[in-house]
Amino acid sequence: MAKREFSDRQRKQLLRAAKAAMKKAYAPYSKFRVGSAVMTTSGKMFLGCNVENASYGMTNCAERTAIFSAVAQLGPKIEVSAVAVVNDHGVPCSPCGACRQVIYEFGPEAVVFFQGANGDQQAHITELLPAGFRLK
Repeated sequence: MAKREFSDRQRKQLLRAAKAAMKKAYAPYSKFRVGSAVMTTSGKMFLGCNVENASYGMTNCAERTAIFSAVAQLGPKIEVSAVAVVNDHGVPCSPCGACRQVIYEFGPEAVVFFQGANGDQQAHITELLPAGFRLK
């Protein structure tokens, strides 16, 4: 599986967009705002933020919000090439398991940029979700 390469400029662009999306998060319960930017293989960018709910299980993560927005606007055949995720606490924050599976569904070759324990990190989605599956 060939890993995609992203320039420093593209990575910074995705992270800036994710930070802008983070400012729109609805996080009255956790006070933990998260933003995400998703780039499709066609070069289109979609943003998402976490949206909490009093029924906590109904909360939606930033990464899934961005991907669902892409699907809503472009249709189910989108392919994600990169995902960036940031938070307002500056702590390590990679996508959760549910988000990893959704990223894999729409981007089995996607690169993910996130805050790790030692600063910014980059990982192929299969490194984050080694046993991901698709029914295609």
